[in-house]
Parts: sequence; structure tokens; C-alpha cells
Amino acid sequence: MMKSMTGFGRGEASFSGGKMIVELSSVNRKQFELRTNLPRELIACENFLRKEINAKITRGSVALRVVRSAAESTAAAASRIDHALLDALIDECRRHDPNADVPLAALLAVPGVVLPASNDADAEISGAEEAALDAALRGALENFEAMRCAEGENLLRDTAMRLARLEALVETIRPAAASIKAALRTKLMESMKAEFGGMVDCADERLLKEILFYTDKADVTEELTRLGSHFAQFHAFLKAEAVQPGRSLDFLIQEMFREITTLGNKAGSVAISPRVVEFKAELEKLREQIQNVE
Repeated sequence: MMKSMTGFGRGEASFSGGKMIVELSSVNRKQFELRTNLPRELIACENFLRKEINAKITRGSVALRVVRSAAESTAAAASRIDHALLDALIDECRRHDPNADVPLAALLAVPGVVLPASNDADAEISGAEEAALDAALRGALENFEAMRCAEGENLLRDTAMRLARLEALVETIRPAAASIKAALRTKLMESMKAEFGGMVDCADERLLKEILFYTDKADVTEELTRLGSHFAQFHAFLKAEAVQPGRSLDFLIQEMFREITTLGNKAGSVAISPRVVEFKAELEKLREQIQNVE
């Protein structure tokens, strides 16, 4: 099944003292990367969260955000005010303007003024909170996967369409490629006759061997065969259900580019060159799409 590396998912679950909210978002990246934004009291859960997410996501730059929202009464009981810092801020305000109406609400919003009752990042959370975090994470992952699969279906349709165009272009190259050697041989013989006239013996075995050796260099049968093999492998990966084909498809596209470049260089034909340019342009569009596939 093809999945996009771009997605978003949100999950939430309640516990007796409040609510856990988990948000996951991702963009494309060759390797897996996870960036976390956790409350201090949940830092100890980071390894668990990483393990659960990595089991579902293999590629992409993923951002995890967890919010622990406590009830107002619980939040008030679980916080304290740094009165020394608050007094210092009030004195500073009045030093500039003794008659100023000090905005207490704004001062309380200054980082460090309102502190948790405990600054211990390793403080254990309750079993109910752990269960809520796990449920919220599962909900976020489920929604995240649903979005990635939906986008993956769109990518699959577009990829199949572009692959069909590439195959059609190769089929237009085959007839012209089949006549390259004969046309080149005739051109060489005519050039030699024009240059040397009657001195050229067209039946000379040594001359014919040299011409054959030279024209063999323009044979693109091998490149066409490899392109056909790459197409077959590409289709197989698109149909596979239990794999993440992004890396494999990206590799096949690199190989296709290499083969079509070699083909164009060897053929050197005015009939084939425009098809090679068109093939490369379409292949680049396909490569851009595959970069979004997990």
C-alpha cells in the first residue's frame, strides 16, 4: 500500500484531572526523524512515544506535540507563583512610571512567574494519565495514518499515469532504435565512398569488421531491455500491499535516468533525441511525486 509522507493526526483522551492531547504532523524526508514537544512532566514518556511512533512510521520528518490540559482547580493547586520575580517586575514597572497601572495579568504570563508545584521533570504521572496518553497517541496515529493513506491513493493514481506515459515513450523509441545500426552502416559506407572514391572495397572483410564494431556501439537494445525490467519492477512495487516502496521506487527512477541518458548518447539520432528529452522531463515529474512516498 502506498502512503504519503505528509500527514496530520490529532487524538485526545480524558483522565480524572484533565485531558491529554496528542498531535502528529509530518513532511517528506529520506530518513525517519522525530521532533518532540512535551510537557516537563511527560519527558520520561519520550522513549515510549518514540517507540510507538517509529513502529508505524518509517520515513519522514515527524513532529510530535503533547499537551496535558488540567482542570482549572487542579491547575491552580498544582502551580505556585515566584513572588520574588513578580515583585521585581512590579518594581521595575514603577521605576519607569511611579503612577503606572501595573498589568498583573500580563506579568503573570511572563515565563517563570507561574511555576509548577514541582519542578521535578522525572516526577511520575498517574496510571490514569498514562492510559490517557496512550489512548490519545493511538487516536492521533489512527487519524494520521488515514490521512497518509488517502494521500497515498492520489499519489498511486498519478504515479501509474506517469509510468504509463514513460512506457509509451519507450515504445515510440523502439522502431527508430531498430534501424539505427543499418542507417549508420549505410552512412559510413557512403561517406567513405565520397571521400576515397574507388579506393574503397565494400567487400573488404577488415573494413566490414571495423564498421560492424563501430555500429555496435550505437546498439541500444541493452538499455531498452533494462528499461523494460525497471518498468516491471516498478509495477510490482506499486501493487505490493505490505511494503513501503518509497526508497525502492526512488532507486528505480535513478536507474531509469541512467539508462535513458546512455540510450540517448549511444543512439545520437535526430528521431530519438526528442523522445529522450520528453522521457527525462516526465521522469523528473515522477521523481518529484515519489519523493513524497514512504
